[in-house]
Amino acid sequence: MVKHSGGCHCGAVRFEVWSSPDLHVFHCCSICIKKQNHHFIVPKSCFTLLQGVDNLTTYTFNTHAAKHTFCKTCGVQSFYTPRSNPDGYVAPHCLDPGTVRSVTVEKFCGDQWEKSMQAHKTIKDM
Repeated sequence: MVKHSGGCHCGAVRFEVWSSPDLHVFHCCSICIKKQNHHFIVPKSCFTLLQGVDNLTTYTFNTHAAKHTFCKTCGVQSFYTPRSNPDGYVAPHCLDPGTVRSVTVEKFCGDQWEKSMQAHKTIKDM
């Protein structure tokens, strides 16, 4: 495990996350495809928001289970709470350079979310 740091573009939002230097990343649903957002899941206990709580706003849709949190100033989504793992956070595209050794990308069919969750052992175990 290594400590990754990251945040939004303007620097108002900063976080730390403990995870492997080898990231297992998912390419998922309709909103993620539109935003070109890949993501990895870490437990809430491994995520710390360092600054910017007052500069965050949240977008939800469909079941409103996923919380797409982004900076009010620059609009960057540094992390969010996924529907698949509501006690988890994701954030690979906003990690600062220097701590990621490798990235493995796996597809997850978010358009058929319920069926995909039943069949997808990897994401269910995170």
